[in-house]
Order: sequence, then structure tokens, then C-alpha cells
Amino acid sequence: MEYKDFKELILGELDQSLAAVDGQEVRALTEMILHAEKIFVTGVGRVFMMMEAFAKRLNHLGIDAFCVGDVNEPAITEKDVLIAGSGSGESLIPLGLVKKAKQFGASVIHIGSNAKSSMAPYEDLFVRIPCRTKLDLPDEIESAQIMSSLFEQSLLLLLDAAALMIMQEEQIDDVDSLWEKHANLE
Repeated sequence: MEYKDFKELILGELDQSLAAVDGQEVRALTEMILHAEKIFVTGVGRVFMMMEAFAKRLNHLGIDAFCVGDVNEPAITEKDVLIAGSGSGESLIPLGLVKKAKQFGASVIHIGSNAKSSMAPYEDLFVRIPCRTKLDLPDEIESAQIMSSLFEQSLLLLLDAAALMIMQEEQIDDVDSLWEKHANLE
């Protein structure tokens, strides 16, 4: 196979994965973000990288967003939302942070594949991306890609779609104005 073939394979899998996401869950995600004082994101590995990218995008949109563990992370409160990215919902660090956030009264959004994960009792909202995880559940979308690549890619694109929904809801029409919030020490 050549690059073109792999590109088509990936795009086809992404189309299938994102088509399976419930739009009402994504709408609820954006509403919770817009009603929160601060947003915190967590995950591990490549999933955390996608969550970091989303926190950066939220900051571009004028929403205070923080990556859990960063040196500038403030305290979480009952006015805030923690968004945990975890395909399986069983990863130790996000699971522990979800439990801790609930102790402080924060709302929790879990974006993952496993609706019956250990995070379920702590979630205020679950957004399902039904991609194959390390659990290899029977109702997950199969992928020819490496490990959980399809989940990670789908997560980033779902969150980019959510950012566009937030722009629409907040009536941010001047896209060029967002550059004012972009890093300039580069």
C-alpha cells in the first residue's frame, strides 16, 4: 500500500467513528463548558496531547482552561468542569483525578469509548467515541491503525468541532481576532 491508500483508510475510519458520536452529547459538552468558570483537562499519553490541544483552543476562545498538572493550574471548585479523555475509562491517572474533582464538587465530563467504565459513577456527562480500546469491547469500531490511534484522532476532531460550536454559540464571527490570544513569544 502507498501513502494515498493509508490516507483513505484513515479518513474512512474517522468518518465512521465521528458519524457514530451522538451530537446531543457534544452539544451538552459545549453547554457545560460555556457555563463553567474554569475548564480542566486530563488524560494520559497521546490522549493527553489531544486534551492539551483542546485546552489551548479554549484559551484562544477566551475560556479559562488548564491542563491538570501544569505549574499554573489553579484550584478546582464546584463552578468548574474537569474533562477526562480516556478511551477505556480505566486509566489510573484520569480515574483518580475524576474522583478527586468530584470531592471538590466539580462537574465531570468523560470522553471515551467504554460507557460502563470505572469513571461512570463520577460522570456528569459521557461523550462516547466508540473506537477500539485496549479493552477490545464487542461494540467498538475496529481499526487497522496502530493501537488507539483512531480514538486519539477522533478525540481531537470531535473537540475541534466542539470549539466551532462554541464559536457559533458565542457569536465569534471575527476569526482573525482570535490571533490576539495566540502565543506570541515564538
